[in-house]
Amino acid sequence: MLESHYLVWLVVLLALAFDYINGFHDTANAIATSVSTRAIEPKKAIMMTAALNFLGAMVSTGVAKTIGGDIVMSPSLINSGIISAALIGAIVWNLLTWYWGIPSSSSHALIGGIIGAVGWSVGFDALNESGILKIFFSLILSPLVAMVGGYIIMKLLLLLFGRFSPIVLNDRFRSMQIVSAVMMAFSHGSNDAQKAMGIITLTLLSGGYIDTLDVPLWVKLCCATAMACGTAVGGWKIISTMGTKIFKLETINGFAADLNSAITIFTATFLHLPVSTTHVVSGSLLGVGASKRIKAVNWGVARSMVMAWFVTIPLSGIVAAIAYEVGHLLFGKFF
Repeated sequence: MLESHYLVWLVVLLALAFDYINGFHDTANAIATSVSTRAIEPKKAIMMTAALNFLGAMVSTGVAKTIGGDIVMSPSLINSGIISAALIGAIVWNLLTWYWGIPSSSSHALIGGIIGAVGWSVGFDALNESGILKIFFSLILSPLVAMVGGYIIMKLLLLLFGRFSPIVLNDRFRSMQIVSAVMMAFSHGSNDAQKAMGIITLTLLSGGYIDTLDVPLWVKLCCATAMACGTAVGGWKIISTMGTKIFKLETINGFAADLNSAITIFTATFLHLPVSTTHVVSGSLLGVGASKRIKAVNWGVARSMVMAWFVTIPLSGIVAAIAYEVGHLLFGKFF
């Protein structure tokens, strides 16, 4: 029993580590556009984003309940060892893509890790097919919705303000871009931090430490703090990819992309749906760039992002399955 308690705390530590890594892995989501257009200084942008990530993480728990309740058929079918393996799979993939500067999805990595660890350890029948399909549709459709929304918002802005010179537009939208970055940072915290909350809550429920899938206050505070601290570290490699390599940004483009991303993520959070903030921002940037002209977008970078979308879930799942086997060999029945 003592070993099982240790495994529960291992899950908590791994989930907080995932949230921390998610913070510096996804810092680019909120600040890449405003930094690349020089609307705000990088250090100020990162600290602002860290604070808003924390506040956003405290606003609701709907996404956490989706992660905790819709992937596995019943909490009684899994244990802390399985969830630990799932988190290891997600963390390893996040670190690899961060090292290579690839803006992959922490959300995809986490979902893939859970599917891989649960499917390998107790069988794929333990997975909630309808719940996973709902999450998959949310993850797949959200960047497409963001792309269309980014295109429409940018076209509307050009229709309203296109008569002004680029110099005037850049000057006027510089302060507006800070506002949109604030919205983006808050929305990022409101959706992404809840995923680790859901994992910890699921672990506590499966271990009999709580009776319902309601997120304890200490879990919310810990996850919000972990993400805020990770965000404060920054993720400069991915900031470079998101802010400069998709297409050449001006302040009006950055404002449109951040505004559209924030709206998309807020909507998903309201519907209790997890989305990849990385992919939502990527979709917004592609849509905004395409509204300018199709050739303005570096579609080579876009293709590498799409490839990351497809490989993240299976590869993080494989890593999670390997982590479970290693843990099972080392710790036997406790894993």
